[in-house]
Amino acid sequence: MDTAVKTQQSGYLYRRLVYSLEDLHVDHDFVVRTSNGKIVQFKYGEDAVDPARSDHGKPVNIDRLIDSISLLYPKGKRATKDYIKKLLKKVESEIPSSLRDELWSKLIEKKANKEVAKEAIRQAVINYRTAKIDPGAAVGVVAAQSIGEPGTQMTLRTFHYAGVKEKDVTIGLPRIIEIIDAKQKPSTPRMIIYLDEEHRYSQEKAEAVANRIKATQFRDVVKEATIDLINRSIIFKLDLESLKAVGKSPIEVKRIFSRRYSTELKEDTLIIRPNIKIKENETDEYVILEKLRKARDRFLDRHIAGIPNVVRVTLEKIVNEETGEEEWVIYTAGSNLKEVLLFEGVDPVRTITNDIFEIYEVLGIEAARNAIINEIKSVMEEQGLDVDYRHIMLVADIMTRDGRIRQMGRYGVVAVKDSVLTRAAFEITVPVLVGAAVRGEEDLLRGPTENIIVGSRVPIGTGSVDLYMEVG
Repeated sequence: MDTAVKTQQSGYLYRRLVYSLEDLHVDHDFVVRTSNGKIVQFKYGEDAVDPARSDHGKPVNIDRLIDSISLLYPKGKRATKDYIKKLLKKVESEIPSSLRDELWSKLIEKKANKEVAKEAIRQAVINYRTAKIDPGAAVGVVAAQSIGEPGTQMTLRTFHYAGVKEKDVTIGLPRIIEIIDAKQKPSTPRMIIYLDEEHRYSQEKAEAVANRIKATQFRDVVKEATIDLINRSIIFKLDLESLKAVGKSPIEVKRIFSRRYSTELKEDTLIIRPNIKIKENETDEYVILEKLRKARDRFLDRHIAGIPNVVRVTLEKIVNEETGEEEWVIYTAGSNLKEVLLFEGVDPVRTITNDIFEIYEVLGIEAARNAIINEIKSVMEEQGLDVDYRHIMLVADIMTRDGRIRQMGRYGVVAVKDSVLTRAAFEITVPVLVGAAVRGEEDLLRGPTENIIVGSRVPIGTGSVDLYMEVG
């Protein structure tokens, strides 16, 4: 059953990806454009490298290159930093900065001599040129295949961490579909909250921040709630220890309710008199009791402390990759990026959420684009699938191209395509054709689908080149 559902879901995902990306191609200037010439990427994959010719994403394996060249030359005096810098300056316009930076650090690390440095840089330039993508390449379809095909190998379930509900996370195919669908809220919203210098090394301080962050309802700090039918009030016995843990006092709790209701505080007992309106025919005690019960439940559900939507928190000790030191981080179930980033004790630079729309609202479209790339990449890696980041980047760029997040489907990327025949061929044929006829739309037959429908040459790859004969 699981396999049958997975095949259907991954098949539909693949179809949507193909229809959304099919007209994307690389031009002779290595810019990725749609069939109508609209720019999607200024340089394919930021480095114009063909994923099929790259070595796990890199155009050149610098380590292997320097090691193999070092065997050909006798060991001599190591090249100076200035000499390497001068050599790299000469090829500045020929190779991307990421490759130059790697060459710089590896040549110094491996103590290369002048001959090795010169030859390594020369070979790197040649290898980079060879690894570049061919103009006219149908990068959109290749990206759709590269993400759609592994879909059949992914798991369909939510991954549960035994006993740690905060770390439950939707993985595999359902998470990819959530992202591609541009779902407003993920099914398992979660955050990883990193703490600032003062709080990250102390468990006690980290716990204090976690307790203050967790959304606390009134029921969480109440030992018992009693209805007083005679005085038409509700008596709450407060749990003072729980109140202290969330940084609230009984007076502060009283203040929350006293804005709208008559309240009275006696040590750890809070009495609230709800405004119960009773009609003339509602003198029955059962009617009054029912209204008091509803008021009690409403009061118990009231948010009194912490950050809304952050329903659970858990602390965990991890190793900081940059410093190598151990530090405490907070995992949450539920997300509220805007308020968490402003919270005292939180490191706003490293804190992350898996809610892409929240990132878009708080940090903008570029941050949302990066989040889409990171989320898809991490899902693939969790499943042990190696998909080149250039394919994922193309998906993120087409989804966020016009400044908002569009889903890969009939209401998103496909809906805004210029070609009538492409829109009609996807899912809703008759309404699209009727609407286009009413508006008097014209199809210029520039993309793959519309040309296949009319039996013309597809203007991608070799089909994008026209030959002219010079006469006379």
